[in-house]
Amino acid sequence: MLYIVATPIGNLKDCTHRAIEVLKSVDLIACEDTRHTKILLTHYAITTPTTSFFQHNRFTKGEYLIGLLKEGKNIALVSDAGSPGILDPGYNLINLAIKNNLEMTFIPGATAFVNALVLSGKPAHEFYFAGFFPNRTGARKNQLEKLKKLNCTLVFYESCHRILATLEDIDAVFEEREIVVARELTKKFEEILRGSPKIIQERLIKSKPRGEFVVII
Repeated sequence: MLYIVATPIGNLKDCTHRAIEVLKSVDLIACEDTRHTKILLTHYAITTPTTSFFQHNRFTKGEYLIGLLKEGKNIALVSDAGSPGILDPGYNLINLAIKNNLEMTFIPGATAFVNALVLSGKPAHEFYFAGFFPNRTGARKNQLEKLKKLNCTLVFYESCHRILATLEDIDAVFEEREIVVARELTKKFEEILRGSPKIIQERLIKSKPRGEFVVII
């Protein structure tokens, strides 16, 4: 069985009892970053062996993991945080398991964009999750122009390195529209910022943005 296990997005206490049981009972845990996952495993005294499964080894390691599953081994797939398969190489292993008619199940838990969407207070009956935007301003603005035509709430991720530039592009395309920016979700310094892109940008410049961001338009 391939267990796709959601892990905490920040607060280690958000790990479910079922996730802990699965991580303790499987033969191997496939991690996006073994060092990162080790923090969670140590916290819950989980001694299950781990192996790396990330963007650059996803094809060779994927075949190896499929081989183990065919031998009858149980494997847990985890990402650095949140639900595997969303914007990470877990997607590739899941599809390999499907192609090989292997059993799998999902152990539910946190997903950052769901937390942010709920906390934003914006309409959630219909929304579009855009993942990460392109690195370059021109491509990012083009994407924003396309998404502007959608009549629903827009949700996407952004890194601390690009958030200020992205807010500038959002302001250029959406002008003074009120948006919501969430950071450090479930952690001690969780912060939900509301206002125009310019206002939020000014606040982040003062505090020097860190961590991962979720932006709601």
